[in-house]
Amino acid sequence: MSRLPHVIWLRAFEAAARHSSFSGAANELNLTPAAVSQHIRLLEKHLGVSLFKRLPHGVTLTDMGQAYALPIRKAFTEMHDATAGLFRRRVRRHLHIRTSVTYGALVLAPRLAEFYALHPDVELHMTTAVWSDRLDDPRIDIDIRYGTGNWSEPHLWQLSQETGVVVCAPDHAARFGTPPDLAALASDHRVLIMGSEVEWQRLSAHFSLDLGPAVHCSRADSSLMALQMLLGGGCSAIIHESFAAPYLERGLLICPFDYRLPIREAYYLIIDSEALKRSEVVDFRDWLVSDVGLVKT
Repeated sequence: MSRLPHVIWLRAFEAAARHSSFSGAANELNLTPAAVSQHIRLLEKHLGVSLFKRLPHGVTLTDMGQAYALPIRKAFTEMHDATAGLFRRRVRRHLHIRTSVTYGALVLAPRLAEFYALHPDVELHMTTAVWSDRLDDPRIDIDIRYGTGNWSEPHLWQLSQETGVVVCAPDHAARFGTPPDLAALASDHRVLIMGSEVEWQRLSAHFSLDLGPAVHCSRADSSLMALQMLLGGGCSAIIHESFAAPYLERGLLICPFDYRLPIREAYYLIIDSEALKRSEVVDFRDWLVSDVGLVKT
């Protein structure tokens, strides 16, 4: 015999062997007992052996039937496991995160591969905002927000402790001597970031530098925009050190002075109480907060 038995016959046999009943197999397979009996008769004819002893009240396996049932059951189990493992529809968890443009692009996005490796079943939906001061969109699960932390939401985690540094293109710094003169550079052309326009005055007061006003000022609505403006040369800005780091590491921009200005504001993770009930929200919070090592407020 070279041709394998029909899989429908084998399925009827395997179910009847487990239930020791054609009726039980019929209920499981959504067939009639007569159909199950017919499938098994065809299988026995194909194999040339009796697989069941027909009794007045049920059936029992013959010795050959018992020997055949074990590998057939194993084969069906392996097919089920292979199909479930390879083709089952995997449940995905979804997470909507809103963050500032700069934090999202320069700090969070480059590190997300680490989170995906830990939680491959979570799909992130990332959106950005220049300014946000409340969770006003019910679709947002997590808000990453810049400020002093004095918002009404009860669940906040601090993500940063910022310092500001003077940043510019290398050729721009070279125009003001070696080493460059800070007062001359600061008085030339500054890029001011909206919401942080007083940082040059704060730098001057904090380190007693007596810096005067600039001849020309440009404005940017985000640190990311300011950094891109600096790449073109001809200007300088005070940028959060964490944001400037990728540009400094690649040598695109430089920090020609050692001054580190403490920044009162910071980035915070904000989650409302309902969102915290979801496992994917807690997973993301635990990953991000433990990574930065700062404490809950």
